[in-house]
Amino acid sequence: MSVEFKMPKLGESVTEGTVGRWLKQPGDTLELYEPMLEVTTDKVDTEIPAPVNGRLLEIRVNEGDTVPVGTVIAVLEDSSSATVAADAAPAAPAVATPTSSNNGGSNSFMSPVVARLVSQHNLDIKQIAGTGKDGRVTKQDVERFVAQRDAAKPTPAPMPTPTPSATPAPMPVIKPSATPAPMPTITGSLLAKPVAYTPPAAAPSIEQFAGDELQPLSGMRRAIAEHMVRSKATSPHVTTVMEVDLSTIIAHREQHKADFERQGVKLTFTPYFVQATVAGLRAVPIVNATYTDEGILLHKAVNVGMAVAIPDGLIVPVLHNADEKSLLGLSRTVNDLAERARTRRLTADEVKDGTFTITNHGVSGSLFAMPIINQPQSGILGIGAIQKRPVVVTLNGADAIAIRPMCYLSFTFDHRLIDGATADKFLATVKQQLEQFA
Repeated sequence: MSVEFKMPKLGESVTEGTVGRWLKQPGDTLELYEPMLEVTTDKVDTEIPAPVNGRLLEIRVNEGDTVPVGTVIAVLEDSSSATVAADAAPAAPAVATPTSSNNGGSNSFMSPVVARLVSQHNLDIKQIAGTGKDGRVTKQDVERFVAQRDAAKPTPAPMPTPTPSATPAPMPVIKPSATPAPMPTITGSLLAKPVAYTPPAAAPSIEQFAGDELQPLSGMRRAIAEHMVRSKATSPHVTTVMEVDLSTIIAHREQHKADFERQGVKLTFTPYFVQATVAGLRAVPIVNATYTDEGILLHKAVNVGMAVAIPDGLIVPVLHNADEKSLLGLSRTVNDLAERARTRRLTADEVKDGTFTITNHGVSGSLFAMPIINQPQSGILGIGAIQKRPVVVTLNGADAIAIRPMCYLSFTFDHRLIDGATADKFLATVKQQLEQFA
């Protein structure tokens, strides 16, 4: 059966996608959930799996072309008796279910998580009531359905206990009912859609020497390069630096680390810096803003992005509404986002709408740096390595030299809307929150 494959919706706010690379060519065989193509948005690059067993018959959108969500980009041949059922929470990278080209139907989606659970539990998705947008079936809907189904099953009779003299019967071999569908691999660029940038008319020629090797740019590296150049060309960057004593933070972490671990959460330093950053953004709201030609856009939401290094680049997942989370809540979210960033399992919506960014470059030993602003934000906080150093402190009204765990904080800001005194007020608030943490 001939079916149409349409550009999937990879996030709630995503309206178009770019075909980055076709992993299959016309005539190639398709296996269900096998990667078929890469789709690029302004957030991340996503491998889209095949929604059917069959063949790729026709490619209608070439690599590098950008088309609206819902555009037919390929025609497939479905050799199976039934296609994958489709529906999903719109924020997740989607598996698109093709619609027969001769019945005029519409295209819908099922997230890889939902598809895996449906396949794993051998379910008919049509029997599951969806509570997502437009009645889509979510992960929670599937889990609830499975729990209700299992609760309705009769409780099996207990196995008889064999006597010591009896030879126990061999245990039956239980085979898994299905192989879980692989998650789509997400590589990624950075955050929000930046201000328009016009590149130079021509790049300078570079002399090549004997033995030089030209390594092609990956999609992520090209996106990072364009984002960084665009940012420096857009905002006048200025950096201010302060030093912070982390004695109080370290003592608090040592005291509560075990309590957090008992709740399944690893307590790192990042949540402390996020919480202090939130205090700074509350005290100086203009830092949580964006410069536009029409005026300064003050953001109500406090969405803090945290830069995470991955083997081939950098990605910035966002802690949405960070001001509403406790230290435990921040720790749990930080751990989850960082782990899924490194394993390429973030969704497009989890790297968008950031209003401020922090980057902990100190994890690799760097003392201080001048990071580049993550457009269209107005500032970024750099966190240096924590080092024990001799410093002058006041004890009982007298100066003394003491060993303290010190850290440099660098705040790079957009000078179009933030001046030096304002920037220092923000950074001083962050410093005070860290040194007087309670």
